[in-house]
Amino acid sequence: MALFSLAGKTAVITGGGSGIGRSISKLFARQGARVFILELNSDAAAQTLQEITEEGGQASSFACNVSSQEEVTTVFDNIRQQSGRIDIVINNAGIAHVGNIEQTSEADLDRIYQVNVKGVYNGMFAAVKHMQETGGGVILNLASVASVIGIPDRFAYSMSKGAVLTMTYSVARDYIKNNIRCNCLAPGRVHTPFVDGFLKKNYPGREQEMFDKLSKTQPIGRMGTPDEVAALALYLCSDEAAFITGTNYPIDGGFITLNT
Repeated sequence: MALFSLAGKTAVITGGGSGIGRSISKLFARQGARVFILELNSDAAAQTLQEITEEGGQASSFACNVSSQEEVTTVFDNIRQQSGRIDIVINNAGIAHVGNIEQTSEADLDRIYQVNVKGVYNGMFAAVKHMQETGGGVILNLASVASVIGIPDRFAYSMSKGAVLTMTYSVARDYIKNNIRCNCLAPGRVHTPFVDGFLKKNYPGREQEMFDKLSKTQPIGRMGTPDEVAALALYLCSDEAAFITGTNYPIDGGFITLNT
């Protein structure tokens, strides 16, 4: 059998319509998984499904607000009915906020919490129920370098990603005897559509200049790519990583180590 095969496995990926989520969805389908995408943006989900189908993969999508436990548990129940089991859950959906504590309103903090913290909680809450019933599985959460190192003007975002890190540790410890592995990834700056949108909105006419400046904040000299993050996600969710749980994996071009 080929390394990192996901043949016969069911993978649920939140925010699978764009950026890192899209790359993970496509790679997992390519490796044989039956992929279920949870995505509020129906156009983005449809585009990802089309790309997977054109490559011969299997995928479906559900419109789902990850901050709603009722919606998430209902979707997970439907996926279980369709596939018989849930082997892999990627809690990738997330949103950003720029600002220090004085520039973060109560509404800003609540909005970030609802998606980045409660959304991950809801995904894990639904996952462990089904995984316990079917003999185990793998949960992978998207944290950030902001989980472990101070980033200027990212108060609310750092709060949320710190919570993702510690929730990962907690679930890994509590469910290790249920054969459920739980890890997280801590990407540095990754070139996604969000980055392009952020630069267009905040630096009109200076997009390339600011892109180059942000790229150079990574010691390796560039931003990461969604496909690079997806490749690490594939390893951690494959049987080859069966000895790995309760671990945070930086993928950051040296940002954490070389900036501390």
